[in-house]
Amino acid sequence: MSQAPYKILIMGASYGSLLAAKLLLAGHSVKLVCLPAEAELINREGILIRMPVKGRDGLVDIDSRKIPGKLSADGPQAVNPADYDLVALAMQEPQYRSPGVRELLDAVAKSKVPCMSIMNMPPLPYLARIPGISADACRDCFTDPTVWDSFDPALLTLCSPDPQAFRPPEEKVNVLQVRLPTNFKAARFDSDANTAILRRLAADIEAVRFDAGDGMIELPVKLKVHDSVFVPLAKWSMLLAGNYRCVQKEGMRSIKDTVHSDLEASRSVYNWVFKLCLTLGADEKDLVPFEKYAAAAQSLASPSSAARALAAGAVNIERVDRLVQTVAKQQGMHSDAVDEVVALVDGWLAANRSK
Repeated sequence: MSQAPYKILIMGASYGSLLAAKLLLAGHSVKLVCLPAEAELINREGILIRMPVKGRDGLVDIDSRKIPGKLSADGPQAVNPADYDLVALAMQEPQYRSPGVRELLDAVAKSKVPCMSIMNMPPLPYLARIPGISADACRDCFTDPTVWDSFDPALLTLCSPDPQAFRPPEEKVNVLQVRLPTNFKAARFDSDANTAILRRLAADIEAVRFDAGDGMIELPVKLKVHDSVFVPLAKWSMLLAGNYRCVQKEGMRSIKDTVHSDLEASRSVYNWVFKLCLTLGADEKDLVPFEKYAAAAQSLASPSSAARALAAGAVNIERVDRLVQTVAKQQGMHSDAVDEVVALVDGWLAANRSK
């Protein structure tokens, strides 16, 4: 790498470790913000990412201790965001109001360092960048909207967390397994200078070849940077047709079963959200057609993280379902199927809170 490596701060070590591994492979320096026990383990043993690679049997292991970039981990109190070139947000939206994390997020906003969210839930300042959306009218979709108040929307962008990954329950918490190795899709920042950081990271990740023990191979999961603010919203159709419809009155079902048990019902919800994005100003090429999503859903044999969290008793989850319903209302659009999803999630949360 001819230019100096970037220093990148990633808040959240679970899903965030996938992005971290890609940046480390490209020679950049990454700091993960996480719980003390996780930080201690990561500083001692690094992170291990397991991913499927087309044309190869089994999974390829990426051990952060054996790749070029420099990795470290810390708790939120030990970090100064001003020391970094880019901050990535990889926690679930409700976590940003927890003690320590809330203060760090506010420090990120005030540091004026460009910030890229890889949450399913677009942060409020990002919604403010989208013509046709009243971000103020979306505040009650957030667990605590006030944590976003210090941000300048120009300094925050959204990256669609399309790759699917999970922590295998039988492994230590520094292991992440990729189930669906698709790409991260980021919208540009307002400024060319900040967007240039993303473009260089994307090019560096693209150039990586990995020694798999039997020769150099190209790894999946790239970072793609787009000029349209609508590209990361392609995930909305997937979340509403799949992830949130895993939630049933009595228990949960897998994303695969959700999508494929009644393909026409899934297609109808998917295309309704697709149409909402077009109404806001998206171009069809910004979005993903239903057929492509339905094919990918075949490999998603467990319930979504939102559904699993509700089943485990969570009292707050990311409410993209409610956000889509709210944004649609602003556009004069309504869907009975989406209303039903929102009501089911509301019901689970109410029951969990009453316990």
